[in-house]
Amino acid sequence: MSIRTAGEARDRELGRARVADSEDLQQYYGELDRLDTGALWTVANEIEPWEPHAFSAPTLWRWSELRIQALRSLDLVAPEDAGRRVVYLRNPRRREISAVCGLLFSGIQVMRPGERASAHRHGASALRFIMEGSGGYTVVDGHRVDLHPGDFVLTPGGTWHDHGVDEEGETCLWQDGLDIPLANALEANWYEVHPDHHQSVDHPPNDSEGAFGGPALLPTGYSWDRPYSPLLRYPFDATYESLQRAASAGVESPHDGVMLRYVNPHTGGHVMATMGAAMQLLRPGEATRAHRHTGNVVYQVARGSGHSVIGGHRFDWVEMDIFCVPSWTWHEHANASTSDDACLFSFNDFPVLEKLALWREQGLTGDHPPQQNA
Repeated sequence: MSIRTAGEARDRELGRARVADSEDLQQYYGELDRLDTGALWTVANEIEPWEPHAFSAPTLWRWSELRIQALRSLDLVAPEDAGRRVVYLRNPRRREISAVCGLLFSGIQVMRPGERASAHRHGASALRFIMEGSGGYTVVDGHRVDLHPGDFVLTPGGTWHDHGVDEEGETCLWQDGLDIPLANALEANWYEVHPDHHQSVDHPPNDSEGAFGGPALLPTGYSWDRPYSPLLRYPFDATYESLQRAASAGVESPHDGVMLRYVNPHTGGHVMATMGAAMQLLRPGEATRAHRHTGNVVYQVARGSGHSVIGGHRFDWVEMDIFCVPSWTWHEHANASTSDDACLFSFNDFPVLEKLALWREQGLTGDHPPQQNA
């Protein structure tokens, strides 16, 4: 019996809405409709499900296909006309809000050497996972951050930011992750163009990493009261080294392998108020056990190859592929190699779920997760 069929059967239990239809009720519903009202019992079982319900579909986007289309846009639109030259990822069940999964947005941004996009800011928060190229940079509230493949970079909501590639650099591609659909759903998003179109760099290059990037060390006498991490770039090399140290120390999860969360060094909490991020290591031949949780996750393969089983469907992935795990969907991962590590970068909406006390997690108790409808 599928989950949906089982839920419909349980809806006949005492305590659920199970009012039988009649001509008198239909007339009553029509009168309520004219007043822009309705009877709760006609929708209660739908809006109060037995368990969390995902509105997104597990989906995989292949980098071999995405890269071609992103590079094609270089000759079709200029960054000053497009604002940002981005090919966005659209979940087949979230097309109406341009979301990749849940209320998260993802896109592939591409820039040529010598290009510079205009500065802007918005209510939504943004993050970057750098994929290809050299000489790329972003400027966040006057702080220049150099971009290297595998780096995780923040451009928090409300901060001025612009991007570019040095003349002597290479074409750069990175994944953008934003909470635009969430900010729009809350009717709180906004957008502003910088009055000078570009920012001046008012601080030494990569100064946030110099000040806040040390292992469990913070500068004395500093003050920080903003709702995001003061560290704007988390380099891949340091992240991978931390994963290896954690593995040596026995830090591991049966559901995620060796997984480390990017943190705000000031608080130890998530890097931003609405989005979190992590990097996980799957050792050679490692396969995790299935689990599910509330909250949506977008993964990018930072290293290696393997597969994930999401909602009963297998998705094989290679380096730089992107895939998503919708809320409350069973999922597990496996490294295809018996000799090399695999690394998965991910970003999520967990901070929102945690603040609203809606976070839940369930590990697999049997041999296989229950069947889910596609």
